[in-house]
Amino acid sequence: MRNGKSGGAGDRSASLHGIMQSTEQRRIRIEVAGVTVFGELNGSATSSALWDVLPITARAQTWGDEIYFSIPVTADEEDARETVELGAIGYWPPGAALCLFFGPTPASRRGEIRPASPVNLLGMIERDATALKAARAGAEITVQRA
Repeated sequence: MRNGKSGGAGDRSASLHGIMQSTEQRRIRIEVAGVTVFGELNGSATSSALWDVLPITARAQTWGDEIYFSIPVTADEEDARETVELGAIGYWPPGAALCLFFGPTPASRRGEIRPASPVNLLGMIERDATALKAARAGAEITVQRA
C-alpha cells in the first residue's frame, strides 16, 4: 500500500474513522549532514498527509537539539503534545513544519524535551536520534519513503 490506495485482496490495511491504519510499516529515511536515520510514522491523519507528499527536500533550521523545516502539509492540532520523547517526529501546526527532536530545546525544563508550542506526534526515529546533532542550520535535509 505504498501510495495510500487499496491494493485488493492482498491489502492488509483498513480505514478507521477516516484515519488510515495499516499493519504495513510506514518507514521514512532522513538524510542530513552526511547522517542517515530511519523513522516509523504512526497512523495519524497528519502522518498520512506527510506520507502522501514524500519525498521532501528542504533547508534545516535548528532550535537547540531540534531540526525543523517547512513542509507542504497544512494540519490543525491533532492530539498535540507539549512535551515529547527523544527521537520524536512531530508536526508544528503554527509553522507547517516537520520537527525532529534529538535532545532539549531552549524551552525545555530539566529532564524533558519541549517544543516551542504543542506538536502533533507523527512517529519516532529508530535507534540513535542524537546522530542528528551533526546537522547545522541551512543544511540540506531530505525525507523520503524507506
